[in-house]
Amino acid sequence: MTQNERMKKTLTSQSTTVFLAGIQPDASYVEKIKTIQKAAEEATDFSWLKQDDSVLIKPVVNHGNTYPATTDPIAIIALIRLLKEKGAGRIVVGDLAGIVDVRFYPDHLEGSTRRIMENIGIAQATLDAGGELLGFEEAGWEAFYPERPIRGTNWKEPLMMPSILKEIDHIILLPRCARHMMAASSLGMKAAVGYWRTDTRTELHRDAKTFYEKIAEANTVPTLVKKQRLILTVADKVLTTFGPNEGYIFRPETGLIISSDSIVAHDMISLAWLLENRKFTPEDELKNHYDTSKTFANKSNKRVVFILSRSWKTVIWSQRLNKEDLETIWDDHVLRWAFNIFDGVPNVILEPTNNLIPEELQKTLQNAISTS
Repeated sequence: MTQNERMKKTLTSQSTTVFLAGIQPDASYVEKIKTIQKAAEEATDFSWLKQDDSVLIKPVVNHGNTYPATTDPIAIIALIRLLKEKGAGRIVVGDLAGIVDVRFYPDHLEGSTRRIMENIGIAQATLDAGGELLGFEEAGWEAFYPERPIRGTNWKEPLMMPSILKEIDHIILLPRCARHMMAASSLGMKAAVGYWRTDTRTELHRDAKTFYEKIAEANTVPTLVKKQRLILTVADKVLTTFGPNEGYIFRPETGLIISSDSIVAHDMISLAWLLENRKFTPEDELKNHYDTSKTFANKSNKRVVFILSRSWKTVIWSQRLNKEDLETIWDDHVLRWAFNIFDGVPNVILEPTNNLIPEELQKTLQNAISTS
């Protein structure tokens, strides 16, 4: 019996539902909004939302490339409108972009998450729907507070989280479904990086031996455990190679909207969907050196360490990143560690929210996450 087989048999825990909505390529703007909103309402009854409560919508604004390299702006419009209908007060759409575009240090700031949001359509979507924009770096270096994960022991220092989270009542996470040249995939748990100050990101990349474990553990900081209500990914486009900013964009015949209140269950399905769409990616794209090379991934991580730390000494002493090869969801190191710290592999039940998902696709995804 392999390690993965033992894990699947011994760590299975409680049942968790992930809701799937099908979306056709020719769906109208209105149809897509309604489909996203229905997927959200199936995943949570919004009983946690009291009149005039504040909500942070956390997208992925890593870079200046549009969806699926970043969150679909239509998802933001759909969620802001839905939250307002249900009585929400202040709704903030906030993130902190990647170090390639925003250089954020105690003594220096270069670039702007807000500007990236403007370039990729998220700013206009947010403002048109009645939300407000925030780049976490805008409040300054001191506008972050320390939190330690409540599960796992791989972080040496507390994670520096944006102080806006103390003001906000609830959090909704809107990731994307994408490949990542260093992390192998960029799904829900990886999106936590967007909260962090540069020193926290430095530790993640510098101590790369536990890169994957730290990503999973970061999702157990008290604020996220207490306030995160919903994880929803629009995935009618999938970034199937390279990533996180560039790569092959595949548009399946039937796209998916994936929603759950469990980030682990969500990521199991999102990764299964990413791997399924990689099957239809041209072979020359899949064999691209930048997509598959572990050496390139490690060198890229070293470059990130230098940009983050501004120190060649830190680069020299940084650890090697050993990128994962992903054939199944059970190969993903982030998920494997999440199963340990989130009390096991959830028994995921797939629940369609409309009749647009082919039965064969439902079976394929169910088999991909099966623990039997």
